[in-house]
Amino acid sequence: MRFEPETLSKLTAYAGKHPGLSTSSAAALLVEEGLRMDAHPGVVFRDGPSGRRAGLTQGPDVWEVIAAVRDVRASDPKLSGSSVAAAVSNMTGVTTSAVRTAVAYYTAYPEEIDAELEANEAAESRLREQLQRSQDLLGA
Repeated sequence: MRFEPETLSKLTAYAGKHPGLSTSSAAALLVEEGLRMDAHPGVVFRDGPSGRRAGLTQGPDVWEVIAAVRDVRASDPKLSGSSVAAAVSNMTGVTTSAVRTAVAYYTAYPEEIDAELEANEAAESRLREQLQRSQDLLGA
């Protein structure tokens, strides 16, 4: 691909801020994310402690919304889709439209979101184990 000099400069700077990314891999990443955002309006990509991930434009990460959807669905499997979206909206403060946006993104990229959910569950499990060890030692 050919880029204007200013664009190439920005891309090189972006790659420089993300260890392990070459200019080419940064371009591929940003093009893929741009295509995903075009296909799923309301989804953006952001950096954070767990790496780069999909999030809602004005809200939490997609995986967080999907976790809430699963919790609501598990608590009452007979709820309609609109009732699930409304319950998640009430729990999280995101609109029902944003809940549906997160679900649509998840259905397109389930492996990505499932991996984030699993990573979060593993981190929570480690923290619970650490807390239990501390309580066992201190008797608190």
